Amino acid sequence: MQNTNFNQLVSFIFGIANDCLVDAYDVGDYRKVILPMIVIRRFDAVLEPTKAAVLAMKEKLDAAGLLEQDEALCQAAGQAFCNKSKFVMRDLKARTSRQQLKLDFIEYLDGFSKNVQDIIDKFGFRAQIDKLTQHDALGILIAKFVDPTINLSTEPVLNADGSVRLPALDNHAMGTVFEEVIRKFNEETNVTDAGRHFTPRDIVQLMADIAFLPVQEQLKSTTYRIYDGACGTGGMLSVSADRIGELARAAGKKVSIKLYGQENAEETYAIARADMLVKGEGTQADNIYFGSTISNDGFAGETFDFMLSNPPFGTAWKTDLKAWGDIDKKDITDPRFVVKYNKEILSLVPDIGDPQMLFLANNISKMKTNTPLGSRIVEVHNGSSLFTGKAGQGPSNLRQYIIEQDLLEAIVALPEKMFYNTGIGTYLWVLANKKSPERRGKVQLIDATALKTAMRKNLGEKNCMMTEEIRRQVLDIYMAFDKADPEYSKVFDNSEFGYWLVEVNRPLRLSARLTKENIEEVVKKLKDTKIGDVLNAMMTKKSEYLNYSEFIQSLSKNVKLTAAKQKQLRNIVGVVNENAKAMDEADPDLKDTEQIPFNYPGGIEGFIEKEVRPYAPDVWIDEDSIKTGYELSFTRYFYKPAELRSLKEISKDLRAIERETDGLLDEILGG
Repeated sequence: MQNTNFNQLVSFIFGIANDCLVDAYDVGDYRKVILPMIVIRRFDAVLEPTKAAVLAMKEKLDAAGLLEQDEALCQAAGQAFCNKSKFVMRDLKARTSRQQLKLDFIEYLDGFSKNVQDIIDKFGFRAQIDKLTQHDALGILIAKFVDPTINLSTEPVLNADGSVRLPALDNHAMGTVFEEVIRKFNEETNVTDAGRHFTPRDIVQLMADIAFLPVQEQLKSTTYRIYDGACGTGGMLSVSADRIGELARAAGKKVSIKLYGQENAEETYAIARADMLVKGEGTQADNIYFGSTISNDGFAGETFDFMLSNPPFGTAWKTDLKAWGDIDKKDITDPRFVVKYNKEILSLVPDIGDPQMLFLANNISKMKTNTPLGSRIVEVHNGSSLFTGKAGQGPSNLRQYIIEQDLLEAIVALPEKMFYNTGIGTYLWVLANKKSPERRGKVQLIDATALKTAMRKNLGEKNCMMTEEIRRQVLDIYMAFDKADPEYSKVFDNSEFGYWLVEVNRPLRLSARLTKENIEEVVKKLKDTKIGDVLNAMMTKKSEYLNYSEFIQSLSKNVKLTAAKQKQLRNIVGVVNENAKAMDEADPDLKDTEQIPFNYPGGIEGFIEKEVRPYAPDVWIDEDSIKTGYELSFTRYFYKPAELRSLKEISKDLRAIERETDGLLDEILGG
């Protein structure tokens, strides 16, 4: 769909809201009417050409006394859905009576097949009809939506000579229209749908290419299952199905595609189901599941060949904990997120404020292991998935689980400002459990941040795009693997990203310092005058004992010291002193941690000997503290420092500033 047509359509729809709803609704409630009306009119436009055939079939079914009519009427309509009322939406725009219009419109809505009724119910649209009628807005609304200057159908509107007057609106373009209308509504009301980022078509196409093209030679004439656990309006599923279908046909293969998705926002869920119906995928509409993928997995135990997703990120998932019984995240037992690995229980649960890695773990749990192709995952993440979480915490554990099982093929850094409602940097994670031989044990990092072209007009935050040529360039870099241009691509062994987090200790050096005041405090707190006498006698010999252990031994020869008394005594007379003899315990104030790369020569001990002991010879490590962590850093591998200006250039600029300001101080001070 051309940008011009897209912008005209969005402006037209948004204008309908302002023209028809301004006196009846607050701006924030426009979407309650506009979004379902877009879907209903889209259904209506698709069904218009076969309306006469449907009514003729209905007449036959009624005469035969058949009550279950949906299947036969859908066949007559040539679609996965139908409308058995005697109206199309255009018929209703001429009604002059409010009440008659209301009754006819309700009859029209009730005429849709059962699979459409679920969509209308999820929008909660029937609850708006009385209000629209009271404000005399329903007729105007219908008239606007059947305006001949816009086309919401999947077929183009033609001129008399057969040329295209209005282009068709495919399903992904429809999803883009929805996203932009929602964004504009939110913008008008200063509402942000935090964390939900509709994926632009150019990025969806790139994701589909990365998912399917590397394995196109392995495609067979069989059924492939594609899944999106955060499917939104369903656009990613639609583009994926189209792409794998193209590749299969080009290879002479006959494939069957089954699409599966889950969505927990009612509006977008309804749109996704509508998308499936309009595509003619009646049964597949039932494969769009409503609910939270995290706490209410609609496809538990199922596996898929391909999984493409753009999950929400940076949003809290506390409601999922409530759905699990108002538990703490440490009590999660779902086997998707708490796994047995290396004979240990490994929690993959991230911070409560960001669910994106839960979606990745969910996808991993649905990978096929018993097919030659296995499963491929392409998922959008923000930068936090690369590095958040310390060793032993959920995000790091998930990275460990992925990399050590050799599931990570590549990560692609995308340009900023690629998404409609966020300007932050995003990354494509590419996972496969049946890697090609040359990729085994390796990870490819691709820096595509500079591979973009500017858009003539921004769409929200989105100010750039990846053209077909740029997407091909990224794919060529991916396919070239270790032979790709190192400016854009680098390949590493899996071990490059692992590290040990080690607790490093230094001994406590404690002396015993005796003064008249602290001896009095000892007597008072220990309620023992004898110990005071002994300490006073010891103070006459020296006021500070640099070997605390010997000090205690000497004292113990003359008085009885319980463990409790020793603790109190130490708190009063013990003083940290770098000149004192080291004790057999660590100094808590000198305790530190070191992050030691797996690839450091000599491992942990080599690092300690070379990097730590030259500065702290008495250091030791706590073996029990060692934890394994994983993180990835694009900055480390692709950072290009800005070239510093020469002194000559700097001096020239300074002299120019001096000339510009010459005499300025005299002017300020009045000469």
